[in-house]
Amino acid sequence: MTTILITGAGRGIGLELARQSLAKGWRVYGSVRSVDVAAQLKNELPGVEVLQFDVVDGKAILQAAASLDQPIDILINNAGIYGPDEAAISTTDFEGFARTLEVNTIAPLKIAQAFLPHLRKGSNPRLVNISSIMGRMGHSSSNRIAYRVSKAALNKVVQALSSDLKPGGICCIAMHPGWVRTDMGGSSADISVEESALGILNVIENLKLADTGQFIDWDGTRQPW
Repeated sequence: MTTILITGAGRGIGLELARQSLAKGWRVYGSVRSVDVAAQLKNELPGVEVLQFDVVDGKAILQAAASLDQPIDILINNAGIYGPDEAAISTTDFEGFARTLEVNTIAPLKIAQAFLPHLRKGSNPRLVNISSIMGRMGHSSSNRIAYRVSKAALNKVVQALSSDLKPGGICCIAMHPGWVRTDMGGSSADISVEESALGILNVIENLKLADTGQFIDWDGTRQPW
């Protein structure tokens, strides 16, 4: 049986990834930040085994990892925030900027480190990091600068991790989930959470070690960095 861990599983894409993973008959671990969201997730998806920790809390992450005596085949770093809604560089909220980097860039690396022993025991282990084309160097705009920078930095983290983990047989990629109709993406976005999650899982199921270090769309298209 495939075992998957999804961070930020309480809503949006993370919740739908958990739902569809359960439908495949997989063992699903989902992380959430608060007691209230943990209760909601257990109520909505009773089959999910809930881990409660804040992705920026290194101590809590390590405790969660220590509590899990189970190989992990797939780890999806999905938890993230949009950050400050700056319209221009001149209005940058630097505290918000730092928080966005902490959640979107540093936290996935903390998660990867903490659960690396579990991945090493997994079958065809895959480390998937939800990024965005807004972090591509060729995608130039000044709005949402904190989010853009955090995802560009995450992409570089993915490249470094892929180099380190390839000798151990772990495939590590970045994924663009599409422009999705969630609280973050808005109601006018291109695709539903169901479409995004289905595409993401289809890509993940077909990943091979040769794909490590790639930036891949939800529909399987390879993105330039």
